[in-house]
Amino acid sequence: MQTDGRIVGHVQVKVASRVYAVPVRAVSLGGTDAREGFFMEDAGTFGILVDSGKTEENRRQVIERASEDAARILSRKFLN
Repeated sequence: MQTDGRIVGHVQVKVASRVYAVPVRAVSLGGTDAREGFFMEDAGTFGILVDSGKTEENRRQVIERASEDAARILSRKFLN
């Protein structure tokens, strides 16, 4: 997965009593197989990818959906 984009911020995701700072990376996704949204790699690296070529409104919507995904996935991983 392409995770080397420019960090444009962080989203705080609360899972039980822990708060995770999930980095949001803007990457040019044109011509790649990477998808926008939350990702978690086997090495434990996670974050949110947004396409730097899209509008700010589109990126905001992706971040909102990905934040919900992050909360769900992180809670499954760390609470089980």
